[in-house]
Amino acid sequence: MIAMIDYDAGNIKSVEKALQFLKQDVILTRDREEILAADRVILPGVGCFGDAMEKLRGYGLEPVIHEYVESGRPFLGICLGLQLLFEESEESPGVRGLGLLEGKIRKIPEGEGRKVPQIGWNDISLNPASRLFAGVPDHSYVYFVHSFYLDAKNREEVAATTEYGVRIDAAVEAGNVYACQFHPEKSSDVGLKILTNFVNL
Repeated sequence: MIAMIDYDAGNIKSVEKALQFLKQDVILTRDREEILAADRVILPGVGCFGDAMEKLRGYGLEPVIHEYVESGRPFLGICLGLQLLFEESEESPGVRGLGLLEGKIRKIPEGEGRKVPQIGWNDISLNPASRLFAGVPDHSYVYFVHSFYLDAKNREEVAATTEYGVRIDAAVEAGNVYACQFHPEKSSDVGLKILTNFVNL
């Protein structure tokens, strides 16, 4: 059973549909017992960092997420779900993130014809030791929609990077915690392979 955390964020249904396509049993829930009983948990979503943290705390989900991660079972953040795992974001100064991983979420700089938000396909450079990207060719293209990006403190936790005016840490792996800034559920066969790898961890 895969539990997707429901905190009123956008773009959750597309992740659910991709997992159902992969024949996975998925529930969308904010119930503590259902989350803690799941084999895997996904924190998906698009939206504002500060609003999302307010929702997570309002629903009492912050301690549940920490408890689940401490259990050692696989946990995946997608897009905003990646950003929330870290300490803080320039999008919402003064708002504390989940703090599961160390790093800052920064604003993508404008310039040189770059549009912000970044919307579209970009290639990623992969850490060959990554479990999430096992069997995925280096420099595969995946789909991004974001205005803020991860600058991870611990380089050994970075599973993939991309370039968009700056180096963007596009995915991380730290123990049982995995996260992608891009949308695997919108990234065609490559994205389905990534989700399959997560399911099979």
